[in-house]
Amino acid sequence: MCRCAAHYIKHAAQPRQNLCPLSSVLCPLMMSFLELLQTFPAAFIGVCLILGLMVGSFLNVVIHRLPKMMELGWRQQCAELRGEEPAAAPTYNLVVPRSACPHCNHAISAWDNIPVVSYLLLRGKCKGCGAAISPRYPIIEATSGLLCAYAAWHFGFGWAAGGALLLIWGLLALTAIDFDTQLLPDDITLPLLWAGLLFNLSGTFTDLHGAVLGAVFGYLALWSVYWLFKLATGKEGMGYGDFKLLAALGAWLGWQMLPLIILSSSLVGAVVGITLIVATKQGRNIPIPFGPYLAGGGLIALFWGQTLTQGYLQLLAAP
Repeated sequence: MCRCAAHYIKHAAQPRQNLCPLSSVLCPLMMSFLELLQTFPAAFIGVCLILGLMVGSFLNVVIHRLPKMMELGWRQQCAELRGEEPAAAPTYNLVVPRSACPHCNHAISAWDNIPVVSYLLLRGKCKGCGAAISPRYPIIEATSGLLCAYAAWHFGFGWAAGGALLLIWGLLALTAIDFDTQLLPDDITLPLLWAGLLFNLSGTFTDLHGAVLGAVFGYLALWSVYWLFKLATGKEGMGYGDFKLLAALGAWLGWQMLPLIILSSSLVGAVVGITLIVATKQGRNIPIPFGPYLAGGGLIALFWGQTLTQGYLQLLAAP
């Protein structure tokens, strides 16, 4: 055997303990950090608050860009169906191009993009041209942060809190997109549905049997209403995105929570719809997105569903 081969075999047989010294430092630090969050609930709540604010800033990008990305995709598909060459377009996704003011195209720096804080320091105006910045940006960020902090307090350290954060972020993005465009993108509703089933493999919010039935019954419930309304009036009362959203909520929370979600969202939707009809005087033909009310009903079921359901059953059982 040559010296090179013998040298290689000798070193290959030695345990590889120091190949990545960085991991030997980071792993204990990560474990210590997780133990800290588990031991001190206030620290966990604070971390979730900050994380919620940061993700809320990214959600603003998703809310603004995802519908435009969908529209670009539809245009390309239409061009292909017509046998035309799709028009060349600059790269546009959730990362590129860099965020900028829509009025003066001033690039937004990292210091100008601190959730909520930057909006207050800039007094709601662009640093480049002084144009007003929509207050919806800090509202989304603050709502995300507060809901995440409440989820951390409500569920405590564990998988349930992590799942609640994912569900909150998905529902926030869908709510704002539906308000703006009356669209509930499959890019959010379908991953949300599958994520709910995966989290409930270990019974995080409900058992897997209840999650699967929740997804099926959630979709079929609104699908049935859609077709009954269409057969009776000849009009479409809601979109298929609403079916998928309720299916996702059923996958996360189980079929037992579907009546509460449907009831609460319908009541809030009816109140808001009547208010809009009276305020705008545009009649009953004004389109009203239903997704935000489903999302609100889902959050009610997430945090207080068990309490409300048990209270209702006790009320029925009372003599």
